[in-house]
Amino acid sequence: MTPEGLSDHIHERMLALADPGFATGQRRFFQHEVDTYGVRTQHLNALVREVYAVIRDWPLAGRNTLMKHLWETGKLESGTLACHLYRRFARQCTACEFQLFERWLDRYVHNWAHTDGVSSWLLAACIENEPELRFALKPWTTSLNRWKRRASAVSLLQEAKAGRHTAYIFEIASLLLPDRDDMVEKGIGWLLKETYPKRPRETHSFLLENREIATRLTLRYAAEKMTPEHRQSLLASHQSTHQS
Repeated sequence: MTPEGLSDHIHERMLALADPGFATGQRRFFQHEVDTYGVRTQHLNALVREVYAVIRDWPLAGRNTLMKHLWETGKLESGTLACHLYRRFARQCTACEFQLFERWLDRYVHNWAHTDGVSSWLLAACIENEPELRFALKPWTTSLNRWKRRASAVSLLQEAKAGRHTAYIFEIASLLLPDRDDMVEKGIGWLLKETYPKRPRETHSFLLENREIATRLTLRYAAEKMTPEHRQSLLASHQSTHQS
């Protein structure tokens, strides 16, 4: 089967699985316009398995052509399918794929779900395989694209969970903390929340030092895995700082 033929097959399967009521709920959940078939998660997961069985031995060019077709539909589920499929090739993701995923962010990604799929799974895999790729994220912190700014944080989630490159994580967070886009604020908070378990003292100290810049939203996310004492001291210090 060709990439074009498989893309057409996927479209037909999506239409057959579509649930209009579920699509309405998806649009309400995202709180902004998304173009969705309305395919439920269990059906989408089954489709991932079905398509992966077809493409797992394809050459790279064919695989990437299929992904391009999926993204170009503009459909929520098609982008999600692309992320899930490429995640199964995570061990192969290096600098070339990093550039591909950055193009996806620039061209196709328009919501937090796709941002997080591309970032926390795919870009993160590239960085795990080639750690020096993390340095490419720094310019993204000033991008006009809100999703790329969020991605500069979320792409480091796996490094945070592993306790790696903590100083660089704090550097990225420092650049993003003044950002007042709620999607970016939540992304920074999520990154620091995942940094905390392996680096609790350093993360707590970093947030205390930056409490005048960080928003309440970022701190609430960042504090979710903290000890009660750390959480209370962080949120109380933020409150007192902004009341004085």
